[in-house]
Amino acid sequence: MKILHLDSNHELLINQLNDLGFTNHTDFTASKEAIEAKISNYDGIVIRSRFTIDKQFLDAGTNLKFIGRVGAGLENIDCDYAETNGIHLISAPEGNRNAVGEHSLGMLLSLFNKLNQADAEVRSGKWLREANRGIELDGRTVGLIGYGNMGNAFSKKLRGFDVEVLCYDIKEGVGNENAKQVSLKEFQEKVDVVSLHTPQTPLTLNMINADFINGFKKPFWLINTARGKSVVTKDLVAALKSGKILGAGLDVLEYEKASFENLFKQDDTSGAVEMPEAFQYLIDAKNVLLTPHVAGWTVESKEKLAQTIVDKIKGKFC
Repeated sequence: MKILHLDSNHELLINQLNDLGFTNHTDFTASKEAIEAKISNYDGIVIRSRFTIDKQFLDAGTNLKFIGRVGAGLENIDCDYAETNGIHLISAPEGNRNAVGEHSLGMLLSLFNKLNQADAEVRSGKWLREANRGIELDGRTVGLIGYGNMGNAFSKKLRGFDVEVLCYDIKEGVGNENAKQVSLKEFQEKVDVVSLHTPQTPLTLNMINADFINGFKKPFWLINTARGKSVVTKDLVAALKSGKILGAGLDVLEYEKASFENLFKQDDTSGAVEMPEAFQYLIDAKNVLLTPHVAGWTVESKEKLAQTIVDKIKGKFC
């Protein structure tokens, strides 16, 4: 079988597939149209998020047997059409779930203890101890929306704290010893922290909006290491201003491009960047922590993601 790799990944991915007898080619720079013109020569492709794999692309891949996505989500692939054509879809949420769990916990503790604010102040010569008095996680209720690989990983990280962990998921029976599954009503009544661990689907697009936020009994902290388009940023900003949301840790933003590689377009002539007003508020807010979609982006996860893809290809085709 011939495999075309469209993004660079850990070297073990190609090395091990070579050892298994697959023929591996790489093309990290050609346009989508150029790839479409030759994709019929391949039995499989491996991609991160370089471009969208749509119906037209899949129609060109007349010999495709699988698509391997080195990451967790498959929203950049027309999954229904691919499966209709008998194309096996492979993702690797097992590879970066631990990284996401650690990043989620790191964001939460940083917000509670004002670490980013305190660090910036000390670097500028300010020594404001009372202004940087933190709060403790123990005794609070942490709520996870989505309880798959990522939600489970975060709940495991919380076991060392004296907290109640609740989860809400559209699937039944996903709760375990680390998180009690509850109804949305109970979830919104009890939680102090909301952490998103959902894929991007029609159900999760714009899920965290004004109506949803106002359904919570208590003000809460928001962590999003899932998908940016699940949160309506202007509604988040309104809730931050009103105090309904106490602070937010955002690794993802609704403004991200489909490739996850860029945020805002820069004017070629002036160099200026057009920035939404809501995002400017997030930049200036001391109770907001921002990272560039790197929750699952560790040295270790790079290797584990690649290994997961190899193992799944091997399990299916060897």
